[in-house]
Amino acid sequence: MTPLLEVSGLTAFYGPSQALFGVDLRVGAGEVVALMGRNGMGKTTTVRCICRMMPAGGGRIAFAGHDLGALASHEAARHGIGLVPEGRRCFGPLSVEENLVCAARPGEWDLGRVGDLFPRLIERRPQLARTLSGGEQQMLAIGRALMTNPKLLVLDEATEGLAPVVRQEIWRAIRALKRAGLAILIIDKSLKDLKALADRCVILERGATVWSGAPTALTDDLCVRYLGV
Repeated sequence: MTPLLEVSGLTAFYGPSQALFGVDLRVGAGEVVALMGRNGMGKTTTVRCICRMMPAGGGRIAFAGHDLGALASHEAARHGIGLVPEGRRCFGPLSVEENLVCAARPGEWDLGRVGDLFPRLIERRPQLARTLSGGEQQMLAIGRALMTNPKLLVLDEATEGLAPVVRQEIWRAIRALKRAGLAILIIDKSLKDLKALADRCVILERGATVWSGAPTALTDDLCVRYLGV
């Protein structure tokens, strides 16, 4: 079966400096894939290339039967990629509801269903996003991505900097999204939570894929060698 997302031989540059040297990964329909590696190994750059926020230097990015190589970021989003970026990036001057509906597309994810996932957002519908707590802003960023009704949800450090109780609420929501059959590509520092959630793990080292496999095959030696844990 053809994967929903297939990245092969991906390279990327920041000016003259090469950041990616050959990233290979795939995500099937309904599959959760954890993109792992130490800081600075190319995870966010890979996400930026997939979402067309920066150009690829080489390789191929295919999604839902489309070659994304020449597309703009909004065109990639229209094909069904929903991004929850690192740092949340909610629209501060807009209300919670305005954030949710500004990029909404028709589908099963609407205000009601997002509210079922994150009831706190419905309670704060008229509140400006900039006045929310960090955890509430993260819920809003996830809800905003879901309102685009994506085929693939990309989560870049969705629990970073949050209080433990809020992190667990976010993980609960991500597990619910997996049960609902949504394909997810996720980056996070919590190895324990990633191993419990992911169907497969992909490890990057110095901008290249060095290991891919099931979480059960991710040995202590591999963790020490590539993840520093």
